[in-house]
Amino acid sequence: MSLPANTAEAISRDLAERTRRRVNRRLMPFLFLLYLVAYLDRVNLGFAGLSMTNELHFSNAVFGFGSGIFFIGYCLLEIPGALLVEMWSARKWLARIMITWGFLAAGTAWIQTPQQFYWIRFFLGVAEAGFFPGLVVYLSHWYRKEDRGKATAMFMTAIPASQALGAPLSAIFLKINWLGWSGWRWLLIIEGLPAIILGVVTIYYLTDHPRQAKWLPADERDWLADELEREKSSDKAHVAVWKALRDKNVLLLCGIYFFGLINNYGLSLWLPKIVQRISNLDVTQVSLICAIPYFVAVPLMLVAGWHTDRSGERKWHTALPRLLAACALLAAAFAADSVTLSVIALSVAIVGLYCAHPASWPLPTMLLGRTAAAASIGMINSFGNLGGFVGPYTIGKLSAASGGFYLSLLALAGCALMSGLLVLLVRVPRGVAPTR
Repeated sequence: MSLPANTAEAISRDLAERTRRRVNRRLMPFLFLLYLVAYLDRVNLGFAGLSMTNELHFSNAVFGFGSGIFFIGYCLLEIPGALLVEMWSARKWLARIMITWGFLAAGTAWIQTPQQFYWIRFFLGVAEAGFFPGLVVYLSHWYRKEDRGKATAMFMTAIPASQALGAPLSAIFLKINWLGWSGWRWLLIIEGLPAIILGVVTIYYLTDHPRQAKWLPADERDWLADELEREKSSDKAHVAVWKALRDKNVLLLCGIYFFGLINNYGLSLWLPKIVQRISNLDVTQVSLICAIPYFVAVPLMLVAGWHTDRSGERKWHTALPRLLAACALLAAAFAADSVTLSVIALSVAIVGLYCAHPASWPLPTMLLGRTAAAASIGMINSFGNLGGFVGPYTIGKLSAASGGFYLSLLALAGCALMSGLLVLLVRVPRGVAPTR
């Protein structure tokens, strides 16, 4: 005897909601923690640089090049890293990444010369390659298209959260002097250790696919696996990997992410020095002020993820925050005489840059088949992270040449504008339903 349609629909909705809640409780706190530690290790150099550059007599150009060369190494393994998560094992690949990068991140504390700085940053990038696209691909193993914007936002709030947490931690560690070592060295060592520990935990905690999830009740496990398999079968499976990498939309997304990350990492790594320059405050005060934009960004990023999933709209949710960031960076360039106005403008810029992420990363899986999307995510992140080299390096060169950050902020504003405008050129092919 079949159930009435409205009763069956209510049961289905209840099953879907129970499954989402259980998956969120199991995966999201841990994925958030992994990315928080990853990003903390990536940007703690900005705070360490407040003292490191003076002690080691590094110029702004040396610091900018060393900060950015991380992303040259990072780009080398992005595409194979994303494919390994899709075709092999997410937990094993992510665990390997975290353990090796943890050792190298802590090892940065032993540098003495610019050459040592460049080499260890380069190999740190190689070690971490594939981590972020691996996480994005992993989300597609557990979340349906209509849920991925919010899921992406939940774990990517680790980016501003790592800055908000890293700032006060840096203020503490930069003051210490143990065993004759400066605080910036201890900052790098202490913040590198959690990656090693979490890498080991990852092997035992994460589950690669829903069918393997013994922590899900049978009905929830079957429902989620069936939903994802149905979704996968309706994808554009005919899009080959090699063709996806030449797709116009994928190339546009590469450009969008490239110009966006010039801003993300340019600001992440140079914000402490920018604030120090315009305020003349001490290291502790600068570190605490730098936390303000990121505290603001965390809740707004979650709201952006919720709204893009509820509306099913992705393009404008990606473009408008980046265009807002461009305006804010332009304002910051002309507000250098006021610490208050500068911090407000930079806060708005950072909020805009981060609020664009929840809508942008579901786009590849929305436009392409699963394996092709994995490869394209790797390519987008690989090419985009070249912006992680260009941003810090360009700011270092421009600030060294001009003696200030006016030209640097203008350059960042131009890149944010370009990123926002490129989003509007992305075209969703007919037959692809909005991810609602």
